[in-house]
Amino acid sequence: MPLITLFSAPKPFTDPHIAMIQRNAIKSWTLLPDVEVILLGEETGLAEAAKELGVKHVPHVERNDSGVPLISSMFQLARENSNSELLCIINADMILMQDFVEAASRSRMLRDEFVLLSQRWDYDVATAIDFAEGWESRLHESVRKQNQLHRPAGSDFFLFPKSCYEDIPNFTIGRAGWDNWMIYKARKENWPVIDCTPSVMIVHQNHDYSHLPGGKSHYEHPETNENIRLAGGQANIRYTILDATHRLADGKLARPKMTSLRFMRKVELFLRAMFFFLPEDAIENIARPKRWKKRFQKLFK
Repeated sequence: MPLITLFSAPKPFTDPHIAMIQRNAIKSWTLLPDVEVILLGEETGLAEAAKELGVKHVPHVERNDSGVPLISSMFQLARENSNSELLCIINADMILMQDFVEAASRSRMLRDEFVLLSQRWDYDVATAIDFAEGWESRLHESVRKQNQLHRPAGSDFFLFPKSCYEDIPNFTIGRAGWDNWMIYKARKENWPVIDCTPSVMIVHQNHDYSHLPGGKSHYEHPETNENIRLAGGQANIRYTILDATHRLADGKLARPKMTSLRFMRKVELFLRAMFFFLPEDAIENIARPKRWKKRFQKLFK
């Protein structure tokens, strides 16, 4: 029985660049020990890619009126088709390496309930990755040279025990808001939110938004507004990796070091709890003096 089940709903394999980076990502997952992979959906080319890469394919994921997969259905199908102790929803453009499994195993030993996440390294890739021996070292070096550690605002995977996240709203995948709610939910349930950025290199392969209607960013679609509504409003989608309760470094869990941004986040969360009856913008004006506003706008952009 594998320790981790990775599940994802890839985009169609029609665009050559998207198809290449998705194959890169999924191939990297198949090389991990103690991991199984489930690909969800009926997108063009998905069944063929799953067969080619030797992973499980579950086609019948529920969708919204626009035909976009629902995250609640993805979670349900992953539970039904996996015997793993740990589940991990992940975007299909993310390359994983051995350090990911090590971080997951270590977190599981330290906590019964938790969610594991990290910042990603953005990486420009134009060709298929050569997965010959030593590929992880070569990729590490190349990613470090590009030096694009993403700001702590977006989360591209969430790893958690099966006992967590049993009540997921009908969020739409590939739109904004739901990933922030995952952190909010964990904080609300008092589950440790573990940032493993110091221990892993999670690689995001850069791409455009041509796969989305109108080529617009995922922030600019009606489903994002619906995700925000389902999340319970703007206050519940303001959570980021800055709100992690722990960091995993050198195999040990510790409280994150207090930075200026983390301090302001703590102030804001405290004010939200104490003055929940105030409008959202009123709390922001109290919590974020003018000199901080630009920094937070960048973070949540």
